Amino acid sequence: MNYMMQVGNCIVGTELLEENFLCNLDSCKGHCCVEGESGAPLDEGEEKQIEEFYPKFKKHLREESIKEIEKNGFSVIDKRDGELVTPLLKGKECVYVIFENGIAKCGIEKEFLRGKISFRKPISCHIYPIRIKKMGDDMEALNYHFWDVCDPARKYGCKKKVKAYLFLEEALVRKYGREWYDELLETVEAYKKEIEYSEKSEDCE
Repeated sequence: MNYMMQVGNCIVGTELLEENFLCNLDSCKGHCCVEGESGAPLDEGEEKQIEEFYPKFKKHLREESIKEIEKNGFSVIDKRDGELVTPLLKGKECVYVIFENGIAKCGIEKEFLRGKISFRKPISCHIYPIRIKKMGDDMEALNYHFWDVCDPARKYGCKKKVKAYLFLEEALVRKYGREWYDELLETVEAYKKEIEYSEKSEDCE
Protein backbone atom coordinates (compact mmCIF):
# COMPACT_ATOMS: atom_id res chain seq x y z
CA MET A 1 0.00 0.00 0.00
CA ASN A 2 1.24 3.50 -0.82
CA TYR A 3 1.35 5.78 2.20
CA MET A 4 2.05 9.49 2.04
CA MET A 5 4.51 11.61 4.04
CA GLN A 6 5.56 15.25 3.94
CA VAL A 7 9.02 16.44 2.91
CA GLY A 8 9.25 20.22 2.81
CA ASN A 9 6.32 21.43 0.71
CA CYS A 10 5.89 18.04 -0.96
CA ILE A 11 3.71 15.06 -0.20
CA VAL A 12 5.74 11.97 -1.09
CA GLY A 13 4.32 8.51 -1.69
CA THR A 14 6.22 5.69 0.02
CA GLU A 15 6.32 3.75 -3.25
CA LEU A 16 9.11 6.14 -4.25
CA LEU A 17 11.08 4.82 -1.27
CA GLU A 18 10.23 1.16 -1.75
CA GLU A 19 10.26 0.55 -5.49
CA ASN A 20 13.41 -0.41 -7.39
CA PHE A 21 14.30 1.64 -10.45
CA LEU A 22 17.39 2.00 -12.62
CA CYS A 23 17.08 3.00 -16.27
CA ASN A 24 18.28 0.34 -18.68
CA LEU A 25 18.18 1.88 -22.16
CA ASP A 26 19.59 -1.24 -23.78
CA SER A 27 16.40 -3.05 -22.79
CA CYS A 28 13.67 -0.40 -22.98
CA LYS A 29 15.13 1.51 -25.96
CA GLY A 30 13.92 4.81 -24.47
CA HIS A 31 10.25 4.09 -25.16
CA CYS A 32 9.16 6.62 -22.53
CA CYS A 33 10.15 9.30 -25.06
CA VAL A 34 8.07 7.64 -27.77
CA GLU A 35 5.00 6.15 -26.10
CA GLY A 36 2.17 8.11 -24.50
CA GLU A 37 -0.68 10.39 -25.47
CA SER A 38 0.98 13.79 -25.00
CA GLY A 39 4.36 15.47 -24.75
CA ALA A 40 6.42 16.04 -21.63
CA PRO A 41 4.92 18.58 -19.18
CA LEU A 42 6.95 21.79 -18.97
CA ASP A 43 7.64 23.79 -15.83
CA GLU A 44 7.19 27.54 -15.99
CA GLY A 45 9.94 29.07 -18.12
CA GLU A 46 11.22 25.81 -19.58
CA GLU A 47 9.73 26.57 -22.98
CA LYS A 48 11.80 29.77 -23.04
CA GLN A 49 14.95 27.86 -22.17
CA ILE A 50 14.27 25.38 -24.97
CA GLU A 51 13.80 28.24 -27.40
CA GLU A 52 16.97 29.94 -26.15
CA PHE A 53 19.14 26.87 -26.66
CA TYR A 54 17.41 25.60 -29.80
CA PRO A 55 20.14 26.98 -32.13
CA LYS A 56 22.68 24.94 -30.16
CA PHE A 57 20.92 21.56 -30.11
CA LYS A 58 19.05 21.88 -33.42
CA LYS A 59 21.87 20.07 -35.25
CA HIS A 60 21.06 16.86 -33.39
CA LEU A 61 17.39 16.79 -34.42
CA ARG A 62 15.84 15.05 -37.40
CA GLU A 63 14.63 17.14 -40.31
CA GLU A 64 10.97 16.26 -39.70
CA SER A 65 11.30 17.41 -36.08
CA ILE A 66 12.85 20.71 -37.12
CA LYS A 67 9.99 21.32 -39.55
CA GLU A 68 7.40 20.55 -36.86
CA ILE A 69 9.05 22.84 -34.31
CA GLU A 70 9.46 25.74 -36.72
CA LYS A 71 5.88 25.36 -37.90
CA ASN A 72 4.08 24.94 -34.56
CA GLY A 73 6.49 26.20 -31.91
CA PHE A 74 8.64 24.90 -29.09
CA SER A 75 5.68 23.91 -26.90
CA VAL A 76 1.95 23.28 -27.19
CA ILE A 77 -1.05 23.22 -24.89
CA ASP A 78 -2.30 19.73 -24.08
CA LYS A 79 -5.98 19.74 -25.06
CA ARG A 80 -6.89 17.26 -22.33
CA ASP A 81 -5.67 19.10 -19.23
CA GLY A 82 -4.45 22.49 -20.47
CA GLU A 83 -0.81 21.82 -19.51
CA LEU A 84 2.10 23.22 -21.47
CA VAL A 85 3.94 20.26 -23.01
CA THR A 86 6.55 19.44 -25.63
CA PRO A 87 5.11 18.88 -29.13
CA LEU A 88 4.80 15.39 -30.57
CA LEU A 89 5.83 14.30 -34.02
CA LYS A 90 2.85 12.75 -35.84
CA GLY A 91 1.24 12.00 -32.47
CA LYS A 92 4.10 9.72 -31.43
CA GLU A 93 7.55 10.65 -30.10
CA CYS A 94 8.54 13.99 -28.65
CA VAL A 95 9.94 16.32 -31.33
CA TYR A 96 13.18 16.59 -29.36
CA VAL A 97 13.83 12.85 -29.58
CA ILE A 98 16.79 11.55 -31.55
CA PHE A 99 17.62 7.91 -32.28
CA GLU A 100 21.06 6.44 -31.74
CA ASN A 101 21.58 2.73 -32.41
CA GLY A 102 17.84 2.20 -32.20
CA ILE A 103 17.56 3.91 -28.80
CA ALA A 104 15.42 7.02 -28.31
CA LYS A 105 17.32 9.80 -26.55
CA CYS A 106 16.87 13.52 -25.95
CA GLY A 107 18.47 15.86 -28.48
CA ILE A 108 18.52 18.66 -25.90
CA GLU A 109 20.29 16.46 -23.36
CA LYS A 110 22.90 15.42 -25.90
CA GLU A 111 24.09 19.01 -26.21
CA PHE A 112 23.95 19.44 -22.43
CA LEU A 113 26.17 16.39 -21.92
CA ARG A 114 28.64 17.89 -24.38
CA GLY A 115 28.88 20.85 -21.99
CA LYS A 116 27.49 23.32 -24.54
CA ILE A 117 24.24 24.36 -22.85
CA SER A 118 23.06 24.70 -19.24
CA PHE A 119 19.55 23.28 -19.69
CA ARG A 120 19.49 19.47 -19.56
CA LYS A 121 15.90 18.60 -20.51
CA PRO A 122 12.41 19.18 -19.05
CA ILE A 123 12.40 18.34 -15.36
CA SER A 124 9.37 16.09 -15.91
CA CYS A 125 11.58 13.85 -18.07
CA HIS A 126 14.55 14.00 -15.72
CA ILE A 127 12.46 13.16 -12.66
CA TYR A 128 10.49 10.26 -14.18
CA PRO A 129 9.07 7.82 -12.88
CA ILE A 130 7.80 10.53 -10.53
CA ARG A 131 4.70 12.40 -11.60
CA ILE A 132 4.23 15.78 -9.91
CA LYS A 133 0.75 17.07 -9.12
CA LYS A 134 0.07 20.58 -7.86
CA MET A 135 -1.87 20.81 -4.60
CA GLY A 136 -2.83 24.44 -4.20
CA ASP A 137 -0.34 27.25 -4.49
CA ASP A 138 2.53 25.92 -2.39
CA MET A 139 2.22 22.14 -2.18
CA GLU A 140 3.04 19.35 -4.62
CA ALA A 141 2.40 15.61 -4.56
CA LEU A 142 5.14 13.28 -5.80
CA ASN A 143 3.70 9.99 -7.00
CA TYR A 144 5.54 6.97 -8.35
CA HIS A 145 4.14 6.20 -11.80
CA PHE A 146 3.91 2.57 -12.90
CA TRP A 147 4.26 2.12 -16.67
CA ASP A 148 4.92 -1.20 -18.37
CA VAL A 149 7.55 0.30 -20.69
CA CYS A 150 9.68 0.80 -17.56
CA ASP A 151 9.50 -2.83 -16.41
CA PRO A 152 13.17 -3.27 -17.49
CA ALA A 153 14.14 -0.38 -15.20
CA ARG A 154 12.38 -2.00 -12.24
CA LYS A 155 14.03 -5.36 -12.91
CA TYR A 156 17.45 -3.77 -13.35
CA GLY A 157 16.97 -1.72 -10.18
CA CYS A 158 16.05 -4.90 -8.35
CA LYS A 159 19.16 -6.65 -9.66
CA LYS A 160 21.43 -3.75 -8.67
CA LYS A 161 19.50 -2.99 -5.45
CA VAL A 162 18.79 0.64 -6.40
CA LYS A 163 15.64 2.28 -5.08
CA ALA A 164 13.86 4.94 -7.13
CA TYR A 165 14.65 7.80 -4.73
CA LEU A 166 18.37 6.99 -5.01
CA PHE A 167 18.33 6.71 -8.79
CA LEU A 168 16.58 10.10 -8.92
CA GLU A 169 18.95 11.94 -6.56
CA GLU A 170 20.37 14.27 -9.24
CA ALA A 171 16.92 15.07 -10.66
CA LEU A 172 15.37 15.65 -7.23
CA VAL A 173 18.25 17.93 -6.18
CA ARG A 174 17.84 19.84 -9.44
CA LYS A 175 14.12 20.28 -8.77
CA TYR A 176 13.99 20.90 -5.02
CA GLY A 177 17.58 21.49 -3.86
CA ARG A 178 20.12 19.57 -1.77
CA GLU A 179 18.56 20.54 1.55
CA TRP A 180 15.21 19.09 0.47
CA TYR A 181 16.84 15.85 -0.69
CA ASP A 182 18.74 15.50 2.59
CA GLU A 183 15.40 15.87 4.38
CA LEU A 184 14.03 13.13 2.14
CA LEU A 185 16.89 10.84 3.19
CA GLU A 186 16.09 11.55 6.84
CA THR A 187 12.46 10.73 6.12
CA VAL A 188 13.48 7.45 4.52
CA GLU A 189 15.46 6.44 7.60
CA ALA A 190 12.57 7.33 9.89
CA TYR A 191 10.17 5.39 7.66
CA LYS A 192 12.42 2.30 7.74
CA LYS A 193 12.53 2.37 11.54
CA GLU A 194 8.80 2.96 11.86
CA ILE A 195 7.87 -0.12 9.87
CA GLU A 196 10.87 -2.14 11.05
CA TYR A 197 12.08 -2.09 7.48
CA SER A 198 14.50 -4.80 6.38
CA GLU A 199 15.90 -5.64 2.96
CA LYS A 200 14.48 -8.86 1.54
CA SER A 201 15.72 -10.94 -1.34
CA GLU A 202 13.61 -10.24 -4.42
CA ASP A 203 13.00 -12.14 -7.60
CA CYS A 204 14.37 -9.92 -10.35
CA GLU A 205 13.29 -12.11 -13.24
